[in-house]
Amino acid sequence: MKRIRVIPALLIQDGGLVKSVKFKDHKYVGDPINAVKIFNEKEVDEIVVLDISASLEKRGPRIAEIKEIASEAFMPLGYGGGITRLSEIEELITAGVEKVILNSSAFENPTLINDAAKYVGSQSIVASVDVKKNMWGKYRVFIKNGAKNTDIDPVEFARKMEDAGAGELLLNAIDRDGTFGGYDETLIRSVSSAVNIPVVAIGGAATINDFVKAVGAGASAVSAGSMFVFQLPHRAVLISYPRQQELEEKLFSYIN
Repeated sequence: MKRIRVIPALLIQDGGLVKSVKFKDHKYVGDPINAVKIFNEKEVDEIVVLDISASLEKRGPRIAEIKEIASEAFMPLGYGGGITRLSEIEELITAGVEKVILNSSAFENPTLINDAAKYVGSQSIVASVDVKKNMWGKYRVFIKNGAKNTDIDPVEFARKMEDAGAGELLLNAIDRDGTFGGYDETLIRSVSSAVNIPVVAIGGAATINDFVKAVGAGASAVSAGSMFVFQLPHRAVLISYPRQQELEEKLFSYIN
């Protein structure tokens, strides 16, 4: 039976775990270390930690905090936020991070992707692509946690990231973030069909069936935040993750 990765995404702001809706209205939901410990117990495939305030505050990664999180994670850990230099990537890898995720710096300095891939290998370098529709309904890549429109088409940007040496794309639909409205399948289909590297879909998941649809649209893996943190219909905070048997029956069995 073929498996795909189902990856919880944790957003960090001022040291706390937060969740957002369309990259806004951040709500504190707990401590990231505790969240990682819970996901350990639930045997998740891997986990992503994104410091969403680092780039906006024009600071680098808080290596000591990331090292503490990595030391508690029993699964592969990806980290993104505030990375602008190869030396920071070297520190993150030494701290226990297995995948480095680049967003704003990937746009502003694609050479960093190439340098990082040469240092640690493409399999450990992820380009994060945050996408939102403009007023004319065209998909555009945003950086700085969704605050800056690059006016670049995501397909064009995805190809550029692949050419630069990224080994994976984290494709985030800003308009779906935290909405429980399902993934943007049109976006997933357009980007995944344009590149040969894995595309991890994120933004909008509410059920395992949404995972199935994302994979059907071309995603190689799926990620979610709110789905694993909130319990509907009242958005009560309760960290959860599907049981392996549930994933086998409702997701893996539908994948060819």
